[in-house]
Amino acid sequence: MSFKDIIWCVALLAFSPVCKAQENEENLEEQLLEQLGEELGEEVDISEIMEKLNFMRRNPIDLNRATEAELSALVFLKPDQVTNIIAHRELSGDFLSLLELQAIPGMDLQTIQRLTPFVHIGGKSSLAGVTWKSLKEENEQTIMLRLSRVLQKARGYGITEESRSRYLGDRNSYALRYRWNYQGKIRIGFNAEKDAGEPFFALQQKGGFDFYSAYVEVNGLHSRISKIILGDYILQIGQGLILWNGLNFGKGTLASTVSRQGAGLLAYSSMNENNFQRGIAATVRHRKWTMTPFVAFNRLSGNVTHSDFGKLINTISTSGLHRTPTEQSYRHQIAQFVAGTDISFSYRKLKIGFTSLYTRFDGKVMKGDELRNKFNFEGQDLLQIGFHYKYSYRNLYFFGETAHSLGSGLAMVNGVLGSLHPRLSVFVHQRHFQKDYHSFFAQTLSEGSNIANEKGVYAGFKYEVARRWEWINYVDMFAFPWLRYRVDGPSEGVDILSQFTYHWYKRGSFQLRYRYRVRQENLLMSERHENVLADVVRNQLRGDFQYKLNKIWSIRTRGEVSLYEKKGDSKSRGYLLFQDVSWNMQKIQLNTRLSYFNTEDYESRIYTYERDVLYASSYPIFYDRGWRTYVNVRYRLSRNIDVWMKYSLTQYTDRETIGSGLDQIDGRRKSEIRFQVRWQW
Repeated sequence: MSFKDIIWCVALLAFSPVCKAQENEENLEEQLLEQLGEELGEEVDISEIMEKLNFMRRNPIDLNRATEAELSALVFLKPDQVTNIIAHRELSGDFLSLLELQAIPGMDLQTIQRLTPFVHIGGKSSLAGVTWKSLKEENEQTIMLRLSRVLQKARGYGITEESRSRYLGDRNSYALRYRWNYQGKIRIGFNAEKDAGEPFFALQQKGGFDFYSAYVEVNGLHSRISKIILGDYILQIGQGLILWNGLNFGKGTLASTVSRQGAGLLAYSSMNENNFQRGIAATVRHRKWTMTPFVAFNRLSGNVTHSDFGKLINTISTSGLHRTPTEQSYRHQIAQFVAGTDISFSYRKLKIGFTSLYTRFDGKVMKGDELRNKFNFEGQDLLQIGFHYKYSYRNLYFFGETAHSLGSGLAMVNGVLGSLHPRLSVFVHQRHFQKDYHSFFAQTLSEGSNIANEKGVYAGFKYEVARRWEWINYVDMFAFPWLRYRVDGPSEGVDILSQFTYHWYKRGSFQLRYRYRVRQENLLMSERHENVLADVVRNQLRGDFQYKLNKIWSIRTRGEVSLYEKKGDSKSRGYLLFQDVSWNMQKIQLNTRLSYFNTEDYESRIYTYERDVLYASSYPIFYDRGWRTYVNVRYRLSRNIDVWMKYSLTQYTDRETIGSGLDQIDGRRKSEIRFQVRWQW
């Protein structure tokens, strides 16, 4: 990258005619996803959190009846803030006004502004007085349809020989959502989805879509049965060492992600085809006791074989893709039975809980022959038990969980969040996962993808330098005692982040972020014909400017640099520049982006969050050299009907093909169109 190239790109972003107009101010959900999505993958479905927040905005929770689980579902609230809201209500009586939030310890102005749209002061809600007439006349219904298609034809669609791997379906992706809601007391949901390349009303999808999901949720059924869900649901318990379905947010700039808040039992609304439960579950309350029993039966995809010893499960697939003959043969080949309960006790600012989980497969799960898999799970069933706690003392909030997979290892998490000064908050998070700890649904803050074979300390602070300035820092020091993929020995690393933010009140912000990461990987020593471990260093520097010009126009500009070095092997670097413009009128909302990226290889890749149609996600990864642009439009046809359309185009300047294997596209361009309509009544 030459100095001339940099000057040219900066000038383009600063003076392009596109910059005279801009995107409307990002709403709360998008601000949260920008911060929370640091560790999410490119294909993650963020509709789970988006739909939850949108539902709570339309159906605010009553502060005088809100449970810890309901408040914890608001992911921007820190655990100590949730505890302090409930403690204030118990000590001072019911809230009379939302203005009382200002008197609660730990509640800053920004958090109160975020919280206000999701809460209200109301009366007790139950199923008492519900009639067939009220169910018919007072319900809300929503149906949403989405179509997506990559306009260029990938290699997998042009292969017709039955003996070769190929895509069996068309290039279209379809999604259907239906929601029925009666005052938040009774909710019904239905999802259906087909990915691009999957058959539609053919082969194993003779019923149409590849994935179907549904649930019925009843709240306030009885004075002691506060919630019951039949169908698809998720459970988020403790710190996630045993059971945490749905999205899992890792390290980032929000203190609320340091401690898992355990929202408990929730209906499953995502299009992801794994990491949820299908069965029946309930939340039962009696005085200070809460119990959540559950049972589920799931069908998983994976590679299975049969031998004299019975059914062997060689791999379990979590991609949700069934496009090729091989993927079709894996579809729903594994049966999984799940049962368990969580029992918790709350007393003032103390909460303790006990969790048990039993998982059984219809075959024996195999662990693989590689040495790194020596301590992996192998067998047909697994029983886990655990203990979790939360406790607030003055300005300190303590949390933790200890879990044991019977017959094997332990996993532990402990931490504390503290407000040492109105402008200074700190946190420390310690984790220790033994290499033979086994779990199928565990998700918690970690560096590795599996909750096993890891120990570390994650600590940081947030300091409000002045009313408009904030400074956030964290450092995570971690180690892996046993072998891992591409790491033939015990290894260690560090992750450091520092971020300054300046806010213009209700107008915009400027953010400067630096991140430094070191991990170890194999380095082949050719003269010795063996691997040794080498440090892999990544440096990232980001500058981000957002500003609302007026009620209609807003702009955003970002520049990011990525430096990669594998000691004794290779170096590479890359950068990304983009300009956003938003325009917001009563019936039409439009946002567009122009990006330029230039990286020397995949190792110096850069990713960023893109705005999309409602409930869709876009986290593209940029590498090599080229341009990307998109236009995202929402048009309100009537009071009940909204239409979205997004067109995106990526143009490479240094390659003649895009992608690899069956996804390979001949040419330098890849474009996609997405259309969505929502009808509410």
